[in-house]
Amino acid sequence: MSLVSPDSPVHSSSSDDFAAIIEAELQSGSDSSESSPNEENGDDGSESEDLELNRSKRRRVEHAGTVEDIQSSASVAIAEEEKAVTSSSVNECEHPGSFGGICFVCGQKLEESGVAFGYIHKGIRLDPEEVARLRDSDMRLLIRRRKLCLVLDLDHTLLNSTTLMHMTPEEEYLRSRAHSLQDVSGGSLFLLEFMHMMTKLRPFVRSFLSEASEMFELYIYTMGDRPYARQMAKLLDPKGEYFGDRIISRDDGTVKHQKSLDIVLGQESVVLILDDSENAWPKHKDNLILMERYHFFASSCQQFGHNFKSLSQLKSDESETDGALATVLKVLKRVHSIFFEGINDDNLSGRDVMLALKEVRKEILKGCKIVFSRVIPTHCKPASHHLWKMAEQLGATCSADVDPSVTHVVATDVGTEKSRWAIKEKKFLVHPGWIEAANFLWWKQAEENFPIEQPKKQ
Repeated sequence: MSLVSPDSPVHSSSSDDFAAIIEAELQSGSDSSESSPNEENGDDGSESEDLELNRSKRRRVEHAGTVEDIQSSASVAIAEEEKAVTSSSVNECEHPGSFGGICFVCGQKLEESGVAFGYIHKGIRLDPEEVARLRDSDMRLLIRRRKLCLVLDLDHTLLNSTTLMHMTPEEEYLRSRAHSLQDVSGGSLFLLEFMHMMTKLRPFVRSFLSEASEMFELYIYTMGDRPYARQMAKLLDPKGEYFGDRIISRDDGTVKHQKSLDIVLGQESVVLILDDSENAWPKHKDNLILMERYHFFASSCQQFGHNFKSLSQLKSDESETDGALATVLKVLKRVHSIFFEGINDDNLSGRDVMLALKEVRKEILKGCKIVFSRVIPTHCKPASHHLWKMAEQLGATCSADVDPSVTHVVATDVGTEKSRWAIKEKKFLVHPGWIEAANFLWWKQAEENFPIEQPKKQ
């Protein structure tokens, strides 16, 4: 998100821009008699290291004046924070944001307000109007670079982790196969003794991030805590090429046990989400691409009540070329292509990544006409049933009655009248899982893989 004019040649990321403001305040604070914000808040060593890393890449930007203006006002604020501010320039300031309780434009001490963006830097808060302004500005910059935003979940989406105490005897062999943490770029299985856990990266994840970063500004958003999120980011992005400071954890969320785009500095109309949980995003389901869960460890299967063996117990793994990430990358490329088709800076109106995603989804079962047989309860209105709606979202046409144009009958019993009709007329007779699999995997599945089991003879 840029704090500079849209016409500025500076195309820095959101965290870089805020870092420049923070640096100006920290520099001015070091010249005063007061201690730095980090010392006052007792930041630990890891946050200090992160701050030093940020300083190495920060660039000065303009926001309601030059950086020198910000430095000067911040110095006054730190030295005289208990005094009333009476200058007309301060009175006119709209206080777009604050750092450590100090307005980063005029230097006035403020009551806590706005939205916290602690993942960018501890103490940063932004007024909702400023967030909206930054999103508008950044969208123009992203469009010029032909990029959108992609928010990525960690667990069961990009990787799978387990605590060491929950590893089964069948999984003990994994300890000897773990990759060195000294150079994580070539490995996918890591033993993190200091965190008492083991992590397995999903097949194809490194290629996925590399290709996705060409089309999207990438965020991590996990329900794990901040130390876990940062450690996983180091495994996924050891050179810091993809995520920068855009690593959001549950410590940064505004609603407990939920995720929201209110702390993502990207316009909702250009944000896609990859996550294995639909319930985590109650307000943004139209932005969501639901991922098939990655169950590498046995504890992952147990967590969701599955009785089948995990990939590690089977000594197997997903396919690099046909796995979930390889598949969803094709979807992302298609959405990106549709969004930017014929676009220029003057025709952004009506462009919405959610509409592009719906268009891609409708291509999956296009041309299919489906009739359900004893799948939808009699008391339920067919068009309101989740499978009916899912099929239509995938581009199929649904009907209550059979006719020659019907291509598929979805049932769980081969003995129903419609099932017998499908067999006689040589139509596809499939289990409801056929629709659900197409929805998860983003392509039409082979019908022969979803047969209806014949009833057992008594």
